[in-house]
Amino acid sequence: MTKDEKTVEIKDWKDGKNCALCPRQCHANRQHGRGYCGEGHEVRVVRASLHMWEEPCISGQSGSGTVFFPGCPLGCVFCQNREIAQGGGGHVLTTAQLSRLFLILQERGAANINLVTPTHFVPQIVEALLLSKAAGLRVPVVYNTSGYERVETLRRLEGLVDIYLPDLKYYSSELSARYSNARDYFLYASRAVAEMVRQVGGPCFDRTWNGEQMMRRGVIVRHLVLPGHVRDSREVIKYLYDTYKDDIFISIMSQYTPPAKPADDPVLGRRVTPREYERVVDYAIGLGVENAFIQEGDTAGESFIPDFDEIGYVKEVL
Repeated sequence: MTKDEKTVEIKDWKDGKNCALCPRQCHANRQHGRGYCGEGHEVRVVRASLHMWEEPCISGQSGSGTVFFPGCPLGCVFCQNREIAQGGGGHVLTTAQLSRLFLILQERGAANINLVTPTHFVPQIVEALLLSKAAGLRVPVVYNTSGYERVETLRRLEGLVDIYLPDLKYYSSELSARYSNARDYFLYASRAVAEMVRQVGGPCFDRTWNGEQMMRRGVIVRHLVLPGHVRDSREVIKYLYDTYKDDIFISIMSQYTPPAKPADDPVLGRRVTPREYERVVDYAIGLGVENAFIQEGDTAGESFIPDFDEIGYVKEVL
């Protein structure tokens, strides 16, 4: 990046006139239109609630204080949250209202503030977190992302985020191009995970009054096993374990849900078989992975998708 380019990026950091927050770097003027993510400059929130279906050390018994933002810089063909991922939904909030929403979730007993798909609203989130922390926000902040991030954007969050919860969806550029229109996915996601680990370090837990082990700081990398792609899952897990050993947790997920209209690849029209998932988990165990979360039972038959017609605590700040 040249000196002039860096000056432009700093100038446009907050005003959204030349957006380069995510790896797409679409340079959209989001004050007068939408970026690749499907969102304009005003921060929107679709739903805020206590969510019980994250990893046990994130949700606990009280629930994770999830804040769902519409839009997405990735746009996977199998997205579980496709209802909001294309952008344009939700309620417009000021940074002051967003800050108040974080505090309301804390007041309602949230174990943490869980920012879901936040990348394209990072400038507003930074301001809101600064306000809420000054006003008494004490619970950890979770950055819950597809992993398709620019290091330059993540650095703006240093000191504000306690737990990073990224995906590492693919190792293969062919798969990431086919399913997420992002041939460079692994390049950016692997760099993003490295930056996240640099910021928050290894896992740190607090024991609560009822004996729960809740994560206070650290990185949990999620990997969703896709039907027909066990080999790529193995590559992802091998990369993560070879690179970070026990400095991160790996969450191996079996909950793939076929989209209503499958992509051209017919494999996406079915669920992951128990045998496919077992092969991935057995591979991780064989490598020596100990810091891991696995899903048991028929999780693919359960719904992990919130009711986006119910806005939850958002109504309290409107």
